[in-house]
Amino acid sequence: MHTFPEQAEAVIALAKFCSDKGWLPATSGNLSVKAQAEPLRVAITRSGADKQRLVPADILLIDEDMQVMGDTAYKPSAETSVHIELYRKFNCGSIVHVHTVFNNLMSELYASEGQIEISGHELLKALGHWDEHARIAIPIVPNHADLDELGRAVADAAQAEVPAVLVRAHGIYAWGDTPDAARRHLEAVEFLCEYLYRLRLIGGMSDVRK
Repeated sequence: MHTFPEQAEAVIALAKFCSDKGWLPATSGNLSVKAQAEPLRVAITRSGADKQRLVPADILLIDEDMQVMGDTAYKPSAETSVHIELYRKFNCGSIVHVHTVFNNLMSELYASEGQIEISGHELLKALGHWDEHARIAIPIVPNHADLDELGRAVADAAQAEVPAVLVRAHGIYAWGDTPDAARRHLEAVEFLCEYLYRLRLIGGMSDVRK
């Protein structure tokens, strides 16, 4: 069983990976690793932290009611409710939330459809879909200002077979059984968002949606 300091380091490693990709501009985004299942305990980034320069004190241990455990003046990320709802639904091991240009563009372009359909692409294997004709639909939800409402919307739209949800003009939540799995799922969906956007620019979008 991992200790909280080890889980805090896992959160920092996730943040470094995403920051190196340019996926956590300014102080945006939030990342977490489940520290304990019963009762639920989560290691999560604090509110306002620069994810490119995280130190262990920037990672908080919280309970299922989003109360910080331990002595600190910091508060958890404002979007902690989304993480808690996803942990409750899937009992997953880690959640990453980043803001990028391509996931924002795709969420805007397909907002009216409520999802982005993708089929026949090699990177679907990274999401657990190995069939040659695999097809998935990544949900898109509105960017609710009420964060409790946002948490419920993301969890309601989330599907076990598609470990990611886009929030319109906001960002993406991706999750997995481990921090490595969450990172893999995020990286795959980010690649697909960029690929489909660039394909759309050259007029080839209809080809991949057949």
